[in-house]
Amino acid sequence: MTETRLDVLAIGDAVVDVIAEAKDDFLVREGLVKGSMQVLDADGATALYAHMGSARETSGGSAANTMAGIAAMGGRAGFVGQVADDQLGEIFAHDIRAHGVEFLTPPRSGGEPTGRCLILVTPDAQRTMNTFRGAAHELTADALDPGQIRGAAILYLEAYLWRSAGPRAAMEQAMGIAHGAGRKVAFTLSDIACIKPHRAEMLAMLDAGAIDLLFANENEIRELADDGDRDAAITALQDKVPLIVVTCGSDGAMAIEGGRRVLVPIARTGAGVVDTTGAGDLFAAGFLVGQAQGRSLEDSLRIGAIAAAEVISHFGARPEADLRAMVAAL
Repeated sequence: MTETRLDVLAIGDAVVDVIAEAKDDFLVREGLVKGSMQVLDADGATALYAHMGSARETSGGSAANTMAGIAAMGGRAGFVGQVADDQLGEIFAHDIRAHGVEFLTPPRSGGEPTGRCLILVTPDAQRTMNTFRGAAHELTADALDPGQIRGAAILYLEAYLWRSAGPRAAMEQAMGIAHGAGRKVAFTLSDIACIKPHRAEMLAMLDAGAIDLLFANENEIRELADDGDRDAAITALQDKVPLIVVTCGSDGAMAIEGGRRVLVPIARTGAGVVDTTGAGDLFAAGFLVGQAQGRSLEDSLRIGAIAAAEVISHFGARPEADLRAMVAAL
């Protein structure tokens, strides 16, 4: 097998995260359900953005957050995602590259504007997410760089983008390229809303051996297996995927490989919980870094827990502490 140039290459939503603090009464006035995630059209996104207060704008999207986390921990990360040739597209490209992530996808002209996720964080640290997909869901296989895919040890795919036909075809082609080069493919279920409409094809993908590493939280793993019991759901799926990683809320996180289950507790920081945005994304980043470094399942889970604990201790989905030092001290 040839040497790799990247530890992980992700394909996902290329959106600009717009994060602002908000009171509960603001959510009520805007007709928003606290803690929910909804999809907006262009007009709805424009209207909500106009009503939001002062905000932080950064490159975002679940897989992009994971890649930024990997880079922050000293890993070699790349990202494939579609932006438009507009101001937010420039913000996305500049910001993700500034985080040390390789981003080669050219912008599109003449289609939808760059996607954005308007995130409102209430004083209880709950996030309400309002996403306009925009150009992100116009990604096609033409945007792929086969050499970039072959040069990554792991190809990481997010279910948020799986919902659209064009990006799904691009992901399927990328999986073929990765496996043809002897690389591994990881898939994150992202959200229960992504699963039900595509459960049959996701299970078929697992049955075909297309996925080497599956990330989920306990709600998502139950939804995929169509079983209300978490442990029974894992048992139903564990023979279909070589490695499954499940975050279990206050119970910590577990990895299941070859029938063996490893569980680690959650990590804590002195700052407590400020904003839960990006917790799952950074957990995946930490676990992937651990695997790229050849660490054990236990250590990889602990690194994921540390990264998740750091990101929820402040606003935004990007780490602010020195995660590389935190990992080195493990």
